[in-house]
Amino acid sequence: MENLQKKIMEQLKSAMREKNAIARDTLRMLKSELGKAELELGHDLGEKDELAVLTRAVKTRKDSAQAYDDGGRTDLADKERAEIKIIEAFLPSQLSADETKDAITKIIAELGLTEKKQMGQVMKALKEQFAGRYDGKTASKLAGQLLG
Repeated sequence: MENLQKKIMEQLKSAMREKNAIARDTLRMLKSELGKAELELGHDLGEKDELAVLTRAVKTRKDSAQAYDDGGRTDLADKERAEIKIIEAFLPSQLSADETKDAITKIIAELGLTEKKQMGQVMKALKEQFAGRYDGKTASKLAGQLLG
């Protein structure tokens, strides 16, 4: 955790020097959410815990951006997307849709799955192997198509 917190603090200091309000506020929020997660768990966060916090932060912002777009507030949606880019800089590289499909196909073959009701097993294995590196909605849709 120290490494991630140190990176966030360095970026935060840089954003403050550059008077970049969106980056400053986003990084402060990240620092706060990581600290809150640490308190809730009662111990230092491991890499998987950190990934979960960052992934949740991105998902929340994507949902908010969609809601703002639906409400005609593109200014607020753009702000959410800018925050997503800042947070994603701390996440491992994301799998493309094709890479996600290949991974799901491989998991289905390895586990010998054939029915759509076994989708939970696919998603669990995907999460174990590629935690924080794929879009959950896309993966779920692809798994359903491949098993259906």
